Amino acid sequence: MHGHRPAINIEALLAHVPLFKGLSPEEISRLARGTRDLSVLRGELLFNKGDIPTGMHLVVYGQVKLAFTSPQGGEKVVEILGQGETFGEAVMFMDKPYIVHAQALCDSLLLHVSKSAILDEMDKDPGLARKMIAGLSLRLHQVISDVESFSLQSARQRIIGYLLRDVADDATETATITLPTQKGVIASRLNVTHEHFSRILQELSQQGLLKVDGRRIDIANVAALRRYEG
Repeated sequence: MHGHRPAINIEALLAHVPLFKGLSPEEISRLARGTRDLSVLRGELLFNKGDIPTGMHLVVYGQVKLAFTSPQGGEKVVEILGQGETFGEAVMFMDKPYIVHAQALCDSLLLHVSKSAILDEMDKDPGLARKMIAGLSLRLHQVISDVESFSLQSARQRIIGYLLRDVADDATETATITLPTQKGVIASRLNVTHEHFSRILQELSQQGLLKVDGRRIDIANVAALRRYEG
């Protein structure tokens, strides 16, 4: 724990997690007894590769990256997680060590829900088990989409897709987005080098398609950016 902050209402936070929606107050209360809050500073590790999971994590606020280090010492970011997102469910069920490390990208507050509390509630409520399966299936679908993207799309296509991920499908004109974290972290997530990521942003800027100001990106013409082949 770091510093002083007001006590948080773990039950209220759990009740708002999509995974636990539909659980009764009594069920939430039982889960809360197996839950602790974690206040972490930017750069702090939540767990290392090889650690044994004891439960799953929920991001209350802040941002966490999941990554692994290559034998050459380079880092590959697997996932960037933000408010309301959970991680660690799959490996928790497998009784195997973590295959990635988790690090806070900014000062963050998380909940750690113990494996035993989750398994107890799944035994009592098949609905929770179905939601867990649906959540893990969604993760698997995302992994397959990533593999497809890395295999079939150019780096430029992946970056443009990432920039437009939260822009409405029917948007055609201008849009402003804010990158959620450092460009190097996003580049690793998209399987490109930091230099290549910056070079493509510069190319798109020179084409008049967008303007980069730190993490803020103003897209001049959404439809033209979608169509851009370079």
